[in-house]
Amino acid sequence: MTASPAVLSAAQIVEQMQHHNLARTEALKHYKSLRHYAVQYRGFSTTVAANMDVEVEYDASSGKSFRIVSQSGSKFLLEKVLKRVIDSEREALRDKGTTALTQANYGFHVAGSEMLRGRPAYVLDVEPLVESKFIYRGKIWVDAEDFALEKIEAEPAKNPSFWISRTSIRQTFAKTGSFWLPEQNRNETKVRIGGSVVLTIDYGSYQIVP
Repeated sequence: MTASPAVLSAAQIVEQMQHHNLARTEALKHYKSLRHYAVQYRGFSTTVAANMDVEVEYDASSGKSFRIVSQSGSKFLLEKVLKRVIDSEREALRDKGTTALTQANYGFHVAGSEMLRGRPAYVLDVEPLVESKFIYRGKIWVDAEDFALEKIEAEPAKNPSFWISRTSIRQTFAKTGSFWLPEQNRNETKVRIGGSVVLTIDYGSYQIVP
């Protein structure tokens, strides 16, 4: 393919993305991965950190399960940040309809196209149409061949707390076999009283069962 993919409207790109995502979801039956979660707070001349390794198992019939394999560092960050991230993912999975990249939840506008890892991708601006703590505004990159979500650069549509002044979100996805799965997530949060919190999730390699 060339660097200039076929000219499609935002509605056509989103429709193709939903169609291809459904086909991939139906084909994906089971996988395992070992994720690494890390969080670091910097502020008031101090740095506090915590780490957690989590085994994630997905099964099409029963959903996702999470098992903490190891954890270290600040107990406060482990309990108040990392374990809450896992709880939030569980909650989002239960409420997929209001968090999915659909025209019911978002407004889309084509911003152009770019090459990512040697593959052409559509770039879309996204604006939330509904209220949810899992909804964001920003840009998404959609692979022009597989119509898969490849990158997100955004911020939450709704500030989750008065104490937070700004949060930036950057997430990437990579192709494993015929599937596109999360690769890395990096969130940086600026705290009003000073300092910042950086959360990263490295999703590791996937063991996919056909």
